[in-house]
Amino acid sequence: MRIEHLAIWTRDLEAMKHFYTKYFNMQCSEKYHNPKKGFTSYFLSFEESSCRLELMHNKDVSVAICDKSSTLGLAHFSISVGGKQKVDELTERLRKDGYQIVGEPRTTGDGYYESVVSDCEGNCVEITE
Repeated sequence: MRIEHLAIWTRDLEAMKHFYTKYFNMQCSEKYHNPKKGFTSYFLSFEESSCRLELMHNKDVSVAICDKSSTLGLAHFSISVGGKQKVDELTERLRKDGYQIVGEPRTTGDGYYESVVSDCEGNCVEITE
């Protein structure tokens, strides 16, 4: 068994696609559109992994939970970038481009070297070595 994909509802599908393709070098599928349901989506993937990220939009999905630290459900997901220096470099690039760094680069108690960034819609992404 394996995780095939994670899905994220988004207000701005194109901005989210841009964030993950620009900063994490993800490849993007063709846009899927179901006009009857008002649904659009992209699947994003890494060249070396079969696990994908699905970005989804529907005009009827509009409730956002701003303080995710106190809610149940998915807290974050992690993307490995291949080394401590790459964690540091990407964290600084994201900071320079105006993204909120939720957790500074550090070695955690469970042994990961990571930082945490908030994507353009507030989802927490761990950047690990």
